[in-house]
Amino acid sequence: MRLFVAVIPPPAAIDELAAEVAQLRAALPERRGRLRWTEPANWHFTLAFLGETDEALLPELDERLSRAAHRHPAHELRFASGGRFGDRILWVGATGSLETLGGLARSARAAARRAGVPMDDAKPFRPHLTLARTAGHVNLKPYAEELADFRGRRWQVERLELVRSLLPASGIAGERPRYETVAAWPLGTRRAP
Repeated sequence: MRLFVAVIPPPAAIDELAAEVAQLRAALPERRGRLRWTEPANWHFTLAFLGETDEALLPELDERLSRAAHRHPAHELRFASGGRFGDRILWVGATGSLETLGGLARSARAAARRAGVPMDDAKPFRPHLTLARTAGHVNLKPYAEELADFRGRRWQVERLELVRSLLPASGIAGERPRYETVAAWPLGTRRAP
């Protein structure tokens, strides 16, 4: 199973960001096919990427991620500003309780490692939600600049989710992965056994 641990924003925050992205796309129309925009239904903040994971590790992952969620309180975030990773990825960032979110990310990575998942901890956690990826060279600077002043509504991070990424198998160009939640844990409370 290809897995990651994430925070998924609530529908109202997603809708607000989707409206902002629609305005961005109208203001800066790209050449056809040069940007692959992510679907709002798949928007999330990745806290830990587990990659291909043996299904036999799921019970241990469940227990350890439940503990990680228990150790961190619900907290407030909002989408804020935008940026880019070179000219490859356009993203929107966050503001709010980023220290708490960072601690949750560290705990999720540690939980996965202790459950037996090999983790690459070399990259520091940088909260971002991917909006688009490039197909070929696209100057993403104007897109990031358009997002610089964006501030979304406040929303509560209330749960941690283990998500399965189902990669496209049809061979159809442009098909995107599908995500499904495997398990979720409320923050700040221990799930009953």
